[in-house]
Amino acid sequence: MHDEALDANDIQSFCAPGATASEQMVELSEGVHLRLVTFEPAEEKDYPAIIFVPGWISQLEGWREVLVEMTREFRVYLIETREKISSELSGNVTLSVETIGDDILHLVAKLNLKDGSYLLFGSSLGATVIMDCYHRIPEKPKCIAVVAPNAVFNVPGYWKLIIYLFYPRLYLILRPGLKWYMKHFRLNMQVDSAQYTKYCRALDAADPFKLKKAAMKFWKYTIWDRIETIDRPTLLIGASKDKLHEPQHLKRMVEMLPNVHYEDMGTNKNTHTADVVEVLRRFLKDLKSS
Repeated sequence: MHDEALDANDIQSFCAPGATASEQMVELSEGVHLRLVTFEPAEEKDYPAIIFVPGWISQLEGWREVLVEMTREFRVYLIETREKISSELSGNVTLSVETIGDDILHLVAKLNLKDGSYLLFGSSLGATVIMDCYHRIPEKPKCIAVVAPNAVFNVPGYWKLIIYLFYPRLYLILRPGLKWYMKHFRLNMQVDSAQYTKYCRALDAADPFKLKKAAMKFWKYTIWDRIETIDRPTLLIGASKDKLHEPQHLKRMVEMLPNVHYEDMGTNKNTHTADVVEVLRRFLKDLKSS
């Protein structure tokens, strides 16, 4: 199932009983139209709204369990970022961490979210974007919750050369090599083989032109000069057995963030379960009582 082909019934299947979902394409930057899915909760409680920013080429299906649990009580605005296959781009659009962050800023303004009335939740690249653009958001979130943010995007030199030289229309030839590299060098197959399956599906559904354009920007990026600008409470969720997201970088982030709670969920698979939402609820409860 490709996310861009979801119909109304499919989207509704990501909701808790009694919750509702709708989608629209929104223009957030010039020449950039993105898919926004809005989930109205089954029972609205005194929780901030969530802007949900999934990871690089991440598919909605991978977040099904989390969304079903979130939509019991949270209003959720899920934005599919500009490197995803669902985006509609025109003109010379840049696919970088910084320009994806621009879209998040514009979304906060478009939704008319006030200071402290919402939280930013993201995973992998989405988490990186949140941490990078935080200092530029005029109306700050109440807090941020980030799952395994990438501090850097490590790409070996030979892969940089292959990506630079490769014509995107020949992506079908390159894709098996990407999967093989992920399986043998970047993922812990013994502990979490489901992570490999998930990334294979994402690679199968990716737009090769956007994939190449984004990769060439991401491999130059580092987040370290942005960390200490985050002055609101931060829930940092890691997976110590997830080699792809480099747990040693998360430890360094914990040391640098001024107001952080760290939760280790072990594997990437665990970070995509309803347990994540329970961790978020506890974090918000602790904020309220502090």
